[in-house]
Amino acid sequence: MRKEKYITDLEQWKKGFTFFHEVKVRFSETDMFGHLNNTVPFAYFEEARIEYFKHLGFMSDWTNPLHDTIPVVADLQCDYLKQIFFDEKLKVYVKAETIGNSSVDIHYMAIDEHGRMGFTGRGTVVQISRHTGKGVAWTEEMKTLFMGEKSLLGK
Repeated sequence: MRKEKYITDLEQWKKGFTFFHEVKVRFSETDMFGHLNNTVPFAYFEEARIEYFKHLGFMSDWTNPLHDTIPVVADLQCDYLKQIFFDEKLKVYVKAETIGNSSVDIHYMAIDEHGRMGFTGRGTVVQISRHTGKGVAWTEEMKTLFMGEKSLLGK
């Protein structure tokens, strides 16, 4: 595997994931060549990220129209490592790599049924005020929940 700039030690990076969401490649997600369309991993990232945020307990506040904060994606990238085809099952792993004041760098890794990495990615999510559009700092509880995933691994 080639080394992506956001991965310094591949084996250590892989060990940092504890949460995953399973997806199955639908026929409509493939292109005329029969493999996964290059735009689809971004939808998988979104689906897995939302499930990860639900797992952490953040989504109920963010989806409440009376609550002030919401998450927005500031940037997102995907690195394709192998072709993926219709009907393949993937585990899309998600983790918080670094936590800023109001942002978090989220990393992704898709593994097929044979343990092969299909694609990786990363993106910045920022918590903002739905009223002002300005960044809103993570609470200490939210930081602890993000870090709790890392502490499960002895980091």
